Amino acid sequence: MNITEEAVNGVTVLRTEGRIDSGNAAEFEGHLVKAVGESNRLVVDMAKLSYISSAGLRSLLIAAKKARPSGGRIALSAMAPHIREVFDLSGFSSLFEIHGDAAAAVAALGGA
Repeated sequence: MNITEEAVNGVTVLRTEGRIDSGNAAEFEGHLVKAVGESNRLVVDMAKLSYISSAGLRSLLIAAKKARPSGGRIALSAMAPHIREVFDLSGFSSLFEIHGDAAAAVAALGGA
């Protein structure tokens, strides 16, 4: 797993690459929690994500719970069909805003 971070029009964008599984979900969670602590608007770009396990889903849920008290929002973008299926089957699609690409997610969160 590789994660890069950048600010786009006041929105933090985390770009994930590779696999998120039980071996690296804690690292993923650390990035998410840090990002929601620094910014109340976060996009997780999944364009290059090939796999996410239940541990990765749990990390997203923890970050969403941490963001909620301060009015923070987390949007997900660019999911491959097999990743979207994991979100749909687990019910996580209803917990997060999901957009076709990072630019649309940034715009939805108020970035220009």
